[in-house]
Amino acid sequence: MTVKSSSNSAVGAASTDAPSKNLQLIDEFIAYLAHVRGYSLATCESYQLQLAALVALLPSDADWCSYNAEQLQSALSSQRHQLKPRSLALRRAAVRALYRYLLQQNAITVNPTHSLKTAKTGRTLPKNIDVDAATALLDVEPSDDVLQYRDHAIVELFYSSGLRLAELVGLDLADVDLAAAQCRVRGKGNKERLLPIGRQAKHALQLYLQQRSQLLADPAEPALFLSQQKRRISSRHVRHRVQQWADQHLPGQPLHPHMLRHSFASHLLESSSDLRAVQELLGHANLSTTQIYTHLDFQHLAKIYDQSHPRARTRTPTSSYDSAVEFDVDRDEDKS
Repeated sequence: MTVKSSSNSAVGAASTDAPSKNLQLIDEFIAYLAHVRGYSLATCESYQLQLAALVALLPSDADWCSYNAEQLQSALSSQRHQLKPRSLALRRAAVRALYRYLLQQNAITVNPTHSLKTAKTGRTLPKNIDVDAATALLDVEPSDDVLQYRDHAIVELFYSSGLRLAELVGLDLADVDLAAAQCRVRGKGNKERLLPIGRQAKHALQLYLQQRSQLLADPAEPALFLSQQKRRISSRHVRHRVQQWADQHLPGQPLHPHMLRHSFASHLLESSSDLRAVQELLGHANLSTTQIYTHLDFQHLAKIYDQSHPRARTRTPTSSYDSAVEFDVDRDEDKS
């Protein structure tokens, strides 16, 4: 999707008919998310789809700037039998973000989305593979084939450094410093962070880089991982190749990039118990997000905080729960 902005601003444009103004406002909002807030293409596409679907259920004789809480709630609730709770929650998040934008642009004076409700969603934890399975998956010698060397490096890097799929696909040669055993990735919100590369992943990358020229059409191509089409590998293709690697070396094991990322976090936390370090490595803005990834219950998280944070050690909290809640008051729900 190419994020587009309207030629004429819809914010405050009284002469524009409501349906056109609604779509124009969505375009302007998506352009703001992409170019000002640095949201990923996937997030922008998702928000655009959710808002377009929602506005189709709202009165056509009004626009985003004039809808009230009752109208918005009615549109959301009308889909409760067609959509899963998680999908409705995503739609609510999108419309809330839109109205924060409108408030910021002084297009409205009151945000009607504060009271919007959807059915509660259970937290579905991503599955991980155990250490023995990870060893079986990675301790293999690739056949003498550039695609095998590439795939081995991809799987090793996911597990070694805990990258998101988009972060791995976006890696350039210049982002990888094998001498220092680290890579620079751009995560959510276009935030950069440095990640260590493990010894085995470094070795796998070295072997792949020796073969990479076989996939190279343009010597100036910056992408680290290339496809047979001699261009940057796509997210869809990486997902397919990761599962294909599991089919070959760990038969019967469903596997996707996020499972490797989750396994990285879980195994690291089991070994170190350093929740803050895991949070930094994963690129999470909030400790609560890391808690979800690592299967920690809230009491355990609070105990780690109480024992580790210097400000927590200066007092005796009334409960571990109170301490953890106090720590997370500044969470940003849209950027976690």
